[in-house]
Amino acid sequence: MAKVYAMIADGTEEVECLAVVDILRRSGIETVLVSVSGTKNVVSSHNVKMEADAIVEETDFSDGDVIFLPGGMPGAEHLSVCKPLIDALAKADADGRRIAAICAAPGVVLGRHGFLKGRTGTCFPGFEKEFVGGEYTRQGVVTDGNVTTARGLGFAIDLGIELVRLLVGEDAAEEVKGKIQYC
Repeated sequence: MAKVYAMIADGTEEVECLAVVDILRRSGIETVLVSVSGTKNVVSSHNVKMEADAIVEETDFSDGDVIFLPGGMPGAEHLSVCKPLIDALAKADADGRRIAAICAAPGVVLGRHGFLKGRTGTCFPGFEKEFVGGEYTRQGVVTDGNVTTARGLGFAIDLGIELVRLLVGEDAAEEVKGKIQYC
């Protein structure tokens, strides 16, 4: 079974995170919410209280197929300064495992730390200035190699479906689209 680690922090955009997590879980993909805030209790960018399954310092990411980064501010900034997360992303990238990010996170986390170098990606407009060595496109969802990025909240369902397609196949992606009445 595929496994995804979905990262959260105080200030994470809750719908970007939970829409993707919902799509993954509906598809039978094990999805673990991991907090970088030092506690399992996180307050989102719109003051929604969320509870993580784990804390980053206690998480071994080596069995994960994807590390997913939602956006939101200052959530993306909190993800960007989390050394255990950046180390896990570097290891996943070196191993060819998938990394996914949406909204501010492609720029603030992936771009700033060089994970988009030589790749094309997308993000919420304005954060592309952080794409160190990467190419920005305004597409909604972009997969380039092992990195998948999405522009913003309006593309959260599309990102979830793309990750399902990449992890368990086109049939599973079509099945979940039917379950949620996605046209």
